[in-house]
Amino acid sequence: MKRKLLILTAGFGDGHNAAARALALTWDEREGEGAAVVADPFAEAYPAGNAALRRAYLGAINRLPWAWRWLYGWMDRSRLLPSLLGRLPRETRVLRRLLELHQPFAVVSTFPGHNFTLRRIAMSGVSVPPRFTVVTDSISLNSLWWTGGSAAWFVPNEDSASVLRRLGVPGAQVDVTGFPVPPIFARLGDSFAPPELAAGGRPRILVMIHSGRRGAEGTARLLLRELGWDLTFAVGRDEGLRRRLTALASDRAGVTVLGWTREIPRLLLTHHVVVSKAGGATTQEALAAGCPMIVSQVVPGQEEGNYELLRRHGIGTLATDSSAVVAALREAFAHDGQGWARWRAGVATLRRPRAAAEILERVETRAREELAVAGAAG
Repeated sequence: MKRKLLILTAGFGDGHNAAARALALTWDEREGEGAAVVADPFAEAYPAGNAALRRAYLGAINRLPWAWRWLYGWMDRSRLLPSLLGRLPRETRVLRRLLELHQPFAVVSTFPGHNFTLRRIAMSGVSVPPRFTVVTDSISLNSLWWTGGSAAWFVPNEDSASVLRRLGVPGAQVDVTGFPVPPIFARLGDSFAPPELAAGGRPRILVMIHSGRRGAEGTARLLLRELGWDLTFAVGRDEGLRRRLTALASDRAGVTVLGWTREIPRLLLTHHVVVSKAGGATTQEALAAGCPMIVSQVVPGQEEGNYELLRRHGIGTLATDSSAVVAALREAFAHDGQGWARWRAGVATLRRPRAAAEILERVETRAREELAVAGAAG
């Protein structure tokens, strides 16, 4: 019989869903298809409200960053929000149904808000299996990540672990595992690599364009003038932008323009640098691939920590306008790529492509320990 694992996520930022998918894929590969159950209780309980909030979130981070900074700070300081999160009746019903239906041996949350509801369900006398939290942000951690409680927190790096310890989370409950990425990063990591710059290889730049598209075409125009570079643009589901960039690059060799693609792991592994916003999933997948990053946008709050992680370890740089992006790339590739080589060495200190498997191994071990303690107490 398959051992079910319940993985909870939410649609506010790519990191939560990306981490949940990677964990589910890894668990299913081990236990059999369908052993991992991924759920977004907010979306299921409040579909219309959740969709409206997601639209508002994307609008705020791209057009009103000052408003999002204020709201993120309020969520970090608020004593009211944690109480409200634990008292949403429809989400409570959804979570109770999921627990009863699947009988998971553990619950893993990649979004902190669900921990408050799970804690309240447990306090009501309902049996809740050991619950764990996978932290998808770095350094600038909102208090919601730890105030909801958890049997353990799995964090992407030591920099973030030190933040939790300093704020009072017991060190024994904080595990530095890395960010969960799909197993393909570990499988392909030894087989794919960008061309050796010192041996005359052409620089390869991957440009990932997310929800904030302002300035994307201007950056593309400047990059296309650098005839010694190979360029790949990944624009997601924006078909209009894909067509415009394809037209811009029509007479330029060495350029690929992609819409939505499943090839992001291979692209990160085979390109020298990725230019992107500092989203949790993108930043951590770039690190898992060993691909330095030029950060073109930082969403206030959670993404500030992602960029700070890169800055501390000397990986890439911040370049928020088109000319700064090109200047940073020129400097990195000068003198046979010496600057890029320093960035690449910094990435090596944070690269953990097997993080998902490691997290799940620790979930199993800690879940057994939690159940043994509960049995002894009973």
